[in-house]
Amino acid sequence: MNERLAKSVINGLLVGLGALSLAPLLWMLSVSMMQPGEASHFPPPLWPAAATLDNYRELFLRGGMGRYLLNSLVIATATTFLSLLLNTLAGYAFAKLQFAGREQVFRGLLAAVVIPAQVAMMPLFLLLKQLHLVNTYAAAVVPGMAGIFGIFLVRQYARSIPDELLEAARIDGAGEFRIFFQIVLPALKPILVTLAIFSFLGAWNDFMWPLIVLTDDHLHTLPVALASLSREHVQDNELMMAGSVVTVLPVLVLFLALQRYYLQGLMAGSVKG
Repeated sequence: MNERLAKSVINGLLVGLGALSLAPLLWMLSVSMMQPGEASHFPPPLWPAAATLDNYRELFLRGGMGRYLLNSLVIATATTFLSLLLNTLAGYAFAKLQFAGREQVFRGLLAAVVIPAQVAMMPLFLLLKQLHLVNTYAAAVVPGMAGIFGIFLVRQYARSIPDELLEAARIDGAGEFRIFFQIVLPALKPILVTLAIFSFLGAWNDFMWPLIVLTDDHLHTLPVALASLSREHVQDNELMMAGSVVTVLPVLVLFLALQRYYLQGLMAGSVKG
């Protein structure tokens, strides 16, 4: 009886915490469908008196939100693809390939984690300027192409792959690239999905770097465009909430679609790491 009561209390607390977490998102969705000025009333209403999609029409027809959505999608997708490719190759090399200075280089990478990302923004910007990449999609993609965290994540997981399996493939005549693509990649699937989610979310939600390197309005990403929109329509809460929904919804759908693999990758990494 005590055990059943304890489970009921714990489940009730979890449901309550879940409701508290979802409440801001649900209210954001509700406000996005209110009439202009309706959310400014006191106390603010929880539900729209007459739901409307006019705020979304305003965003896409006059605010150019479709263009900004496409920009974010292109940059986040390219960053995720390149991040998976480069981080996986580097992580596998640090885990399973023998080369001079491997451990020293990896320790150096880990030591660089303590350096704030903002410190590298100026030299990186100057480097991209010399390469004539500023104000292009490439400038927004380059910083996310490879990261120390991604390399570390893949390395820790790849260490669980048996060396005997790789040696058997080499004895059978398989080259390193064939081993990597046919043996290693399938084994890394859970952690690759986890890394893909991290990379996509990081690129999608990034505000500071696109603001620095993308000066033309038609290249702005959703977070930058939403900030610009808030300055132009500072009192229009309903329009701002509609923009927030457009910004949040794609990554929320992505996470819900891949959450099973994401949790599997985290759990496997914690056990095997």
